[in-house]
Amino acid sequence: MVLFGELAPGQPVTIQGLVEVLETGITPVREAIRRLTAEGALEFKGNRRVSVPELTAAHLAELAFARAALEPHLAGLAAKYVTSADIDALEVMDAAVNHAIQQGDIRIYLEQNYRFHTALYAHSGAGILCAMVQGLWLRVGPSLRIVCGRQGTLNLPDKHAEAISALRQGQPDKVAAAIHDDIVQGQDQIAAALVEGA
Repeated sequence: MVLFGELAPGQPVTIQGLVEVLETGITPVREAIRRLTAEGALEFKGNRRVSVPELTAAHLAELAFARAALEPHLAGLAAKYVTSADIDALEVMDAAVNHAIQQGDIRIYLEQNYRFHTALYAHSGAGILCAMVQGLWLRVGPSLRIVCGRQGTLNLPDKHAEAISALRQGQPDKVAAAIHDDIVQGQDQIAAALVEGA
């Protein structure tokens, strides 16, 4: 719900409300909230309430710096280890991203875009960095959902085709560059949306 923006920035959420929505017990919800709060994806507000943090321009700048440093590096590492079958699987994921963009389906776009990136990075073998990137995505997901809601999906950045082409050619530097451009364009759109919403 946090990752794909089903909870909006600033939206208060109660433990009991999450129990009802998720149709589960209080204990797993509390544990999930504890973990997400530790990662900075949720903020504890007291009296059993949590909310999704609102992304400021300063926070976005930090996230953009971290993502632009880590994710292209992971993509470049992954390029050294992917097989032809791995690349085929990434291409199928990218086709789902493209379909969601054409259909204007924000939820599916966010989910498939996330799947593409995490599947690519998983081939890097760099588990610590992948975990760090997961935390960054949790922080930016709700704001990306707002951008999509305001601008639709047709203008969303997608440098996946360039990354896939570079993977097939065995060019780690070009894979990293494509992912860097993909991230920077997305972060720029979020920054512009923050300015519009201010």
